[in-house]
Amino acid sequence: MKLNQGWKLLVGAVAMAGSLASATAGAQERIPGEYLVKYKDASFTKMLSIQSTPSLKVMDQNENAQIMKVRVNGAIETRALAQLLSNPNVEYVVPNIKLRSYFMRGQVQEIPRALARLQDQYSLKKTNAEAAWAKAGNKGSKKIIVAVIDTGVDYQHDSLRPNMMVGYDFRENDADPMDKTSAQNPGHGTHCAGAVGASGLVDGGMYGLSPEVTIMPIRFLGEDGSGDLNNGIKSIDYAIQKGAHIISASWGAAVPRSQAQPLIEAVKRASDAGVTFIAAAANDGKNNDKTDVFPANAIFDNTISVAASDENDGKPSWSNYGKGTVHVAAPGNNIISTLPKNKYGKLSGTSMATPLVSGLAAFLKAQDNSLTGADLRAVMQHTGAKVNIDVACNCRVDALGAVETVLNQKMFVVPAAATMKAGDKQQFGAKYAKGALTYSVANTAIGDIDANGVFTAKADGETTVTVRDSSGQSSTSLAIRVGASSGGSNPGDPGDPGNGGECPLGDPMLCQIMCGIMPDAPWCQ
Repeated sequence: MKLNQGWKLLVGAVAMAGSLASATAGAQERIPGEYLVKYKDASFTKMLSIQSTPSLKVMDQNENAQIMKVRVNGAIETRALAQLLSNPNVEYVVPNIKLRSYFMRGQVQEIPRALARLQDQYSLKKTNAEAAWAKAGNKGSKKIIVAVIDTGVDYQHDSLRPNMMVGYDFRENDADPMDKTSAQNPGHGTHCAGAVGASGLVDGGMYGLSPEVTIMPIRFLGEDGSGDLNNGIKSIDYAIQKGAHIISASWGAAVPRSQAQPLIEAVKRASDAGVTFIAAAANDGKNNDKTDVFPANAIFDNTISVAASDENDGKPSWSNYGKGTVHVAAPGNNIISTLPKNKYGKLSGTSMATPLVSGLAAFLKAQDNSLTGADLRAVMQHTGAKVNIDVACNCRVDALGAVETVLNQKMFVVPAAATMKAGDKQQFGAKYAKGALTYSVANTAIGDIDANGVFTAKADGETTVTVRDSSGQSSTSLAIRVGASSGGSNPGDPGDPGNGGECPLGDPMLCQIMCGIMPDAPWCQ
């Protein structure tokens, strides 16, 4: 990246607004003076040129992501950043920020151990978990590994200990990912782990959705429920390297896509490695089709974004939603699960809905390990209970319907739902199909599909895709939306909100840094 006229504007802005280190990036907390630098080549000589940048201290390096965390001297921060961005070995630089857990603070309710029973867990009743276990003849498999990336997990909890494996703490850089509580963290990660796979072996039957599973505890969020972008990325890469099949992420940040670029790339590495990445949609009550939330909006083949439902299958007012960007809903209000020190309690949030979906994904993979993240998303959408919640399937997950489809190898269309814009293409297929496939579209004015299953969007509206195999099986997708999003408006690129105005500097990175100084600028909205 070359220096350009934009830097003159930036330097002038800094002179007026003060040091970048003292600026804030909207509602999200920037960590003063810290940046993540994406480099192109890790060779020593080129790395040395970065490390020798004046007033810059290298604090950490993630070779998998080709990212370095650096601290810049605030006194000459602008000049140091200019030198970084002018280095031909630097791809981009973003401020390091805090990521936060997604539960409703102030609504923690500890419950007596005697009440932590299967019959008191409405989330399992709603999703027909007991019937699903009976149908499968098992409650999952310890061969399936779910990485719970969070505040850590109380791995000594009686309901969790049988299903735990070794993990890591990136907050304190040691091999002890114990969940440490405070007024800000009642045991968020332990609660999430219980929703995935509490064993049901003690205390009258506190179950996760997959009571037979292996949980990999990874800590990067601290006692205050927050952690930095750098350690969040390292946690994802660790889970991939250590063999996780599923990553459960009940945290994130509402930040522009450019700021979240290294996190998006980490999610893509997981998806490309065949790891199913399941993320909470957030608790702002907003439409994610129009709001940048990451990692939830980092949508790839093997990702699932989750909204919350309540006891009556409604959407809690605080749950985010979005027909283009949120894939399923799951119980997330007043969820009973494990808390540190052998306790139990109720928490609410998309944080709670996400590990239930992660547990369901683990249970389904235990029946058929060939299921990809795309398959899991599709089968949950095809078989979900219909509810009035704006997600891609307008559905809440149902374990019985999903496992029956998997056990019976009933053909279903993949993807089950999609939101596109005119000109976009989407590959369709079908799980459990036999022989050659034929494809058709209900409304060819909206889009066409070729003999290979490639759908091309043509005009705004909704249609469906039907797939038939050589045995005579057929399956029809849910709504394929072109130019449509929640609320009936078109945000531009569905699922990729616009930037609120064109940046005048001619360089997106300069504009991003400028937004740290002047967050009210029109292109920062």
